[in-house]
Amino acid sequence: MSDGAVRICAADDLVDGGMGVRRDAVEKSGGESVVFFVRYEGKPYGYLNRCAHVSMELDWNEGQFFESSGLYLMCATHGAIYEPDTGKCVGGPCRGARLRPVQVEERDTPEGRAVFWVPDDALRPA
Repeated sequence: MSDGAVRICAADDLVDGGMGVRRDAVEKSGGESVVFFVRYEGKPYGYLNRCAHVSMELDWNEGQFFESSGLYLMCATHGAIYEPDTGKCVGGPCRGARLRPVQVEERDTPEGRAVFWVPDDALRPA
């Protein structure tokens, strides 16, 4: 794709409040990272997998980002709670801080609808 978009998964692979999809990434500094993609209220969202409180990955088990109600993303280490659609911390030790978003789009492809990550200069696929 001309915009550098990377296919992440079939659109149906992301279910509201369900398991997320992780992808390795490289930061502009050369550091290795992970980004993740989830679906909330019918839309896909993507974030750098790094808590705004302490630089640790959020998921409880690989791909498990939502807390039990499926309404909020939750950091497994210190319990910070984030809105899935904004990345804003609404509870816990980093209240008011935000997750670092990545641009996500859903597109029609010959194989069916899919979720794509549109990388920026600061964070790219590994």
